[in-house]
Amino acid sequence: MFLSDYIDHTIKKLKAHTANVLTLTNLSLGGFAILFAVKGQLNVSVLFIFLAALADRFDGTVARKMNIESDLGKQLDSMSDIISFGVAPALLLYQGLLHEFGAPGSFFTIFYIGCGAFRLARFNITESNGYFTGLPITAAGCLLTLSYLTIHYFPPYVFIFIIFTLSLLMVGSFRLKKM
Repeated sequence: MFLSDYIDHTIKKLKAHTANVLTLTNLSLGGFAILFAVKGQLNVSVLFIFLAALADRFDGTVARKMNIESDLGKQLDSMSDIISFGVAPALLLYQGLLHEFGAPGSFFTIFYIGCGAFRLARFNITESNGYFTGLPITAAGCLLTLSYLTIHYFPPYVFIFIIFTLSLLMVGSFRLKKM
């Protein structure tokens, strides 16, 4: 009897943490993206950001399907998202191009991260009503990462415009229906 209770308890604990493991996978992949960006291996950084997006896509889905949503999971998801879709894409674009602008490049890199953090904090204190307010940081981070892939095709100042626009869209007051 004791062994079956222990097994049931262990299975329940594993089930409860399944989504959090995916969320921590997202964070880890974002951390690797940052490390590779710092080392100048920008294409590898791109890969890790997109893998983080994949992990992020499934953590919420798993939590809802398994009925294991929690306040801890919501906070952990935001902490992971600021790493994977705030810091990592901003550093990628900074290392790839924005550093050439000097102080303005640094400013817009940090501005993007700050807007992403603000957006996540606002999301965490509002009721989920089927809508996002402002562009989700995951979408902004993926778009910023995609923009990196085009740096050889557009003039450098375009990327200042892109990072600034994505920053403003994240803190915007418009609503997007959740899918």
